[in-house]
Amino acid sequence: MNHASPPALEIADLVKRYPTGTEALRCVSLDIKAGEFFGLLGPNGAGKSTLIHCTTGLAQPTSGTIHVFGNDAVDHYEQARLAVGLAPQELNLDWFLTVEETLDYHGGYFGMPRKERKVRSAELLEAFSLTDKRNERNRTLSGGMKRRLVLARALMHRPRLLILDEPTAGVDVELRLELWQYVQRINSEGTTILLTTHYLEEADQLCDRIAFINEGQIIAQGSSEELAETYGVTSLEDAYLGLVGRTELSRARIAADAP
Repeated sequence: MNHASPPALEIADLVKRYPTGTEALRCVSLDIKAGEFFGLLGPNGAGKSTLIHCTTGLAQPTSGTIHVFGNDAVDHYEQARLAVGLAPQELNLDWFLTVEETLDYHGGYFGMPRKERKVRSAELLEAFSLTDKRNERNRTLSGGMKRRLVLARALMHRPRLLILDEPTAGVDVELRLELWQYVQRINSEGTTILLTTHYLEEADQLCDRIAFINEGQIIAQGSSEELAETYGVTSLEDAYLGLVGRTELSRARIAADAP
């Protein structure tokens, strides 16, 4: 990890207020180092997706700053956007394109020459076991295949920062473990990863550091062990239950209370 380089993602005093008056983000500050695997955990409605949308230009912050590898992601977003790949929670694929066309069009959007797009598409189709499906329409794919394609598309332009929003939601155990292996590999090769997930064992297994977000604010951050220590418990799961005020659901507590 190169500590001399700017952070992969640097967020300072980020506020997002909707016209209704709802504050989805309240003075959020966050630094993710280049090469880090960083987790963002919080209950539904905590502000995770809003933070991602502001970082990727899908939403305009009310105030605050966002820099991706030193590039302003709000006012001069072109360079920042080139450095980011987003695999969103929703399977937002064009159902009428083929698998290969999906990757090719995405590469074209990011300015990749045709020859490079062809080579990169073939690499990703192979990596995600989609080669046999290359000429099939997206609408005919299984849920797991669609999830693979969304991740492959996010990686098409070789982003330096990959944002994974609930990447394994609704997939079977085998595919989840396959995706874990793949993202661990690309992280070890230098890609910075920001992961949001509701699977605590996923964050525990994959992430160097984790931030807890609730009601639009970063409440705590650190390694799994540091977060457990902060909440005076022995696991990330129990720390998370402390965050959301549901300590009665702790497995250790339930086991201790069992007759």
